[in-house]
Amino acid sequence: MKKILVLVTLFVGLSVNAYVTHEHNEYSYQKAWAEKHNAIMEYKLDDGTRVDCLTPTHAIEFDFANKWAESVGQALYYALKTGKKPMVILILENPQKQMFYFNRVKKLANAYNFEVQYVTKDILNLDKNGKCSNPKCKCHK
Repeated sequence: MKKILVLVTLFVGLSVNAYVTHEHNEYSYQKAWAEKHNAIMEYKLDDGTRVDCLTPTHAIEFDFANKWAESVGQALYYALKTGKKPMVILILENPQKQMFYFNRVKKLANAYNFEVQYVTKDILNLDKNGKCSNPKCKCHK
């Protein structure tokens, strides 16, 4: 009985994360950050995976706050493949409620020597209607 309860709990938890909706897509945040930092976006690796942003020094993985653990693994892998330093940039849509995700990654970053930052929707420079500059973003639908 305990095994079934654990599996159901795990499934429900994964299902909730799978249906999290975001006002703006990840690409919009990447694009805004990359433009400010002169980074290469969607750098394709020899195995077909893509680094969200690549700078002369860092391989960077962007992800929404609830995907914090996944972002760490991806950043470390991209760093290994590129020879750059790993960096995670978490997207905090509600910093007051989501800062604990950033703090988790920050603890790992301190322990394992990689960098972590966060961005909020402020980086998107939204217009008066709450739309970002990426015409392919969800906010324009």
